[in-house]
Amino acid sequence: MQWPDVAVVMPVLNEENYLEASVLAILSQDYAGQIQVVLALGPSTDKTNEVAGRICAGDSRVSSVQNPTGRTPEGLNAALATTTQEIVVRVDAHSELSDGYIRLAVETLQRTGADNVGGIMGARGVTSFEKAVAAAMTSPLGVGSASFHTGGSEGPTETVYLGVFKRSALDRVGGYDPAFTRAQDWEMNHRIRETGGTVWFNPELFVTYRPRPSVRKLARQYFEYGSWRHEVMRRHPETRTRRSALRYYAPPVAVIGVIGGTMAASVGSFLQIFPLAFWGFLAPFSYVLLTLISSLSLAKRARSGALWLPIVLATMQMSWGVGFITSRSKSS
Repeated sequence: MQWPDVAVVMPVLNEENYLEASVLAILSQDYAGQIQVVLALGPSTDKTNEVAGRICAGDSRVSSVQNPTGRTPEGLNAALATTTQEIVVRVDAHSELSDGYIRLAVETLQRTGADNVGGIMGARGVTSFEKAVAAAMTSPLGVGSASFHTGGSEGPTETVYLGVFKRSALDRVGGYDPAFTRAQDWEMNHRIRETGGTVWFNPELFVTYRPRPSVRKLARQYFEYGSWRHEVMRRHPETRTRRSALRYYAPPVAVIGVIGGTMAASVGSFLQIFPLAFWGFLAPFSYVLLTLISSLSLAKRARSGALWLPIVLATMQMSWGVGFITSRSKSS
């Protein structure tokens, strides 16, 4: 079997705590071909660029390019522009490839003829809060039913986490769309599929992901996810009516139900319209009850983070829903 050389592209911004481990996981891969790593360095406010400079100086396989905007799609495109390998591996600086990831991904590309392959986004927390987020991210109750979160059978899919691409597919669709601060992976995979390509999920591919460390950062992350998911639907209207899109409407429906029900219950109580108060109260009560039941079902998986689960689940769902509802067109 031929083992083509691969280029690994990594957008980097404020990742001083994780960057070295992420790059080491790439360089230590058991892979017979040559590996080139390109770090796209944004305007970090911590010591990330110092760490990156030390890594580049210590290993000739690693180089860097500047990404003045700090945005992910521009960074990925800048890194891609400096490489020529026929296989491109996308990695984030807060993730770590599992042993044999690149070898298995290349095997899967060659076996299936797919344009992009990927696997499980394996969230792993260190603090109690991060463990709760990691547990929520492996459940449909937290992030929906995407296979790269919850697992499933090998086969064609809509999108995968990160991805290992044939360069020909990236060239065919023109690289990452710089308009998408978030959801650029999903949007890219949509264009690959629309131009006749295949995106393939292999659950044996595993990437460790470090969750956000606080409620504030988690809320911001999921607010942006919801906002940019709506933008994908806006740019690609054909995705709105697909069966898989139903999971994207669940969080905004929950937000509307909780807010609308709370307002109805308050008005009903004030005006002593008890049927209105009862039925209004039912929506937020049902949501809280479902969240608590969901938390109990995930408690064993979250371990020491179990007490955080109700807050984590509500933060992820409500932030995503509010982001989706309040999203405005980001067209220039």
